[in-house]
Amino acid sequence: MAPPRDDDGWSDSDEDELGEVETSVLLGVPDGPIDAESDVNDVAVSRIGGHPAFLASSEPPISSSQCKVCSNPMELLVQMWCPFENSPMDRALYMWGCSRAGCQGKESTVRVWRGLRFNERYAAQLEKKRERQRQREQERTEALAEEERKKAAAKVNPFSVGSTAASNPFGLGAQVFGDISPSPASKSPAFGGPKGEDEDEDEDEDGSDSEGSLITAMAGTTISESVWKNAPSYPALYLSTLSEYIPAKPKTALPPGVQILDPTDDGKDGKDTPSVSEPYENSLEIDEVFDKFSKRVEIESEQCVRYELKGTPLPFSSEDAAFKKIFPDPEQRTVTVTKAAFTVAQPQKRVYDSSAIPACPSCGSPRVFECQLMPNLINVLSSSNAGLEKNLTDEERRKVVERALKKGDQDARGSMEWGTCFVFSCEKDCCLDENKKDARVSWREEYVLMQWDA
Repeated sequence: MAPPRDDDGWSDSDEDELGEVETSVLLGVPDGPIDAESDVNDVAVSRIGGHPAFLASSEPPISSSQCKVCSNPMELLVQMWCPFENSPMDRALYMWGCSRAGCQGKESTVRVWRGLRFNERYAAQLEKKRERQRQREQERTEALAEEERKKAAAKVNPFSVGSTAASNPFGLGAQVFGDISPSPASKSPAFGGPKGEDEDEDEDEDGSDSEGSLITAMAGTTISESVWKNAPSYPALYLSTLSEYIPAKPKTALPPGVQILDPTDDGKDGKDTPSVSEPYENSLEIDEVFDKFSKRVEIESEQCVRYELKGTPLPFSSEDAAFKKIFPDPEQRTVTVTKAAFTVAQPQKRVYDSSAIPACPSCGSPRVFECQLMPNLINVLSSSNAGLEKNLTDEERRKVVERALKKGDQDARGSMEWGTCFVFSCEKDCCLDENKKDARVSWREEYVLMQWDA
């Protein structure tokens, strides 16, 4: 991010000096085919396509990937390694989608599951970190209390009977005023300082090394002898993450007090904080929502996933029920017009509201927005699948073409037609068994809200 500038003027060269602004969104982009078998079986390797790698030693049922419309197994679209910060649980999201022609435009053709597993070693590290934090807070509290005691002692009247402000030059103070010893120096170590910093760095480095070794040693269940091996799949690609940057607005020569409002501005100021509101004006002339979506995607056209836990979704269109579900109609304000004063009602804006999203059925906590699938994912999967078709024999290719041209073939696999898919997950990331008791592993389906490419 470019440093702030002090000049107030504007020139043609100013636009070149403006930098980009980092948002709190992480972008998932394809990063080449996965060839190593160890990466295929490693749950910590995020991927596009391929077969899933699971956290638990016992695999979930294959029915988890079944389309709720045609009941056939679906292809894995994305698997993401995404543990919550300061959580002892290993965590991954699994997203399946149906590409059959007859299922497009219908709900439940994209399903998302959350896999959790308790990580004992990382839980021990977290407890040590919490203990160090508690100790630092206690030392800080004691140091502040000691400082307040010293300030209070300095305000005591030096001529009062109980004063110890100055030593008696005649050596009689202890005899006259009683034997009062000066208070000992504070035993609390100075917080901060070179020694404390070095110790913290050593501990953090040890934790980082241990955490890194844990990630590389995650138990990814091999599916070589599994029913999942025979499930339909796309070629596996690495999914890498990038930070999202948006261009800074150029300066414009405007009179004082005049401001230009950009409908594509989402209000993010580069800080790593989620947006809690996202306004959209009601307009019947143009779809400002789709316009904003297109402009944001153009900045990084390779993005297949947008990840922003507890953030704000980027809607694809304002012309469907999904948009109105999370950006509900604003309350209409009535304006009283009198002879004395005439007022103009400002157009009401839609604000993001996730209260209509169903709560977690396991623990009852609210679900929050976590990520969304982008249209380029369809292009990437289609392109990778087309690469496999190049290896087909002439007879196999002829049958594929005939099936694609056959009208009314609802089972024919083609391109998915959604515009974007929003994923909402349990805010508490609960890990409970069927009896609502704490568990060490969990497999729970999360909520998907789809916007279709009309």
